[in-house]
Amino acid sequence: QFCTILLRFFSSILIYLFSLFLFFLLLGILGEDALLPAPQNISILSTNMKHFLTWSPVIIQGETVRYSVEFQGEYEREYANESWIPICECSLITATVCNITEDISATVAYNLRVRANVGARRSEWGALRGFFNRITTSLTPPLMKVIADGYHLLVELEDMGPAFQFCVLYWKKGQESRVKVSSVVHLDTMEAGPDYCVKAQTYVEAINRSSSFSQTQCVRAQGGTSMWLVTALISSAGFAVAALTLPFLTWKTSKIFQYSCCPIAVLPDTLKVSEPPTQLILCGSEEAEQCDLMVRVMPSEEVLRLWFQETL
Repeated sequence: QFCTILLRFFSSILIYLFSLFLFFLLLGILGEDALLPAPQNISILSTNMKHFLTWSPVIIQGETVRYSVEFQGEYEREYANESWIPICECSLITATVCNITEDISATVAYNLRVRANVGARRSEWGALRGFFNRITTSLTPPLMKVIADGYHLLVELEDMGPAFQFCVLYWKKGQESRVKVSSVVHLDTMEAGPDYCVKAQTYVEAINRSSSFSQTQCVRAQGGTSMWLVTALISSAGFAVAALTLPFLTWKTSKIFQYSCCPIAVLPDTLKVSEPPTQLILCGSEEAEQCDLMVRVMPSEEVLRLWFQETL
């Protein structure tokens, strides 16, 4: 019985050594790739034409695992012998996500695969289940801010990249049937009183798809009270200026009419007396009598008429 137990013990040791030998033999036959498991749970997150390939990490105790990603498009499958193209930005990376946006440049079906690397050891390729087409990307409404600048209706939209266009709908509240479409920042000039409402959606021409509309935002024209205040101030200033200038204009107008209708006659220098009135002209009795005979009192109007005739 003891020999039987001893025989079984040595048999177990031989079986263990033989299994170990077979393991190393199998390792030599299959190569080192079998040491690393292939990445699992490979999927794509695609939102607003930005595509990211993700996968579960490969855990190797005490080792840093790096990953490499390759893609295959319609051209590679049909015209290039089903070749694969490495993504340079995702070659031997430690992250478990790869931005493949630049490589997915056409609206066709793509296949993608990932492999794990630890030094010279590599895993089998883990492939994406099914194909990916960028037409399936998830489009979201744009972030939008509606502004009432006085009586100007403005809207600010986020920059989503050159592939995106925007469709903006706006209307006066209570008149939803009169909707206007625009893609400019300055939408319209508002009226005082009613609210104006705005909503927007994104559109990508490359895939001919639009997002849903954003939540409606409504604003009201600002500055109505200020405009009334400005109008009142301008009117008050106008009345004050009119009250100050009207008397002066009346006086000036009366002077102009008075000068035009009743001009003041000015005596010529030849008729003005240059000597003092106290000085007397002495003359002889005979000359005085002759002077008395020659002196005749004439009205000023006749004197002016005679002067004008002499000058003419």
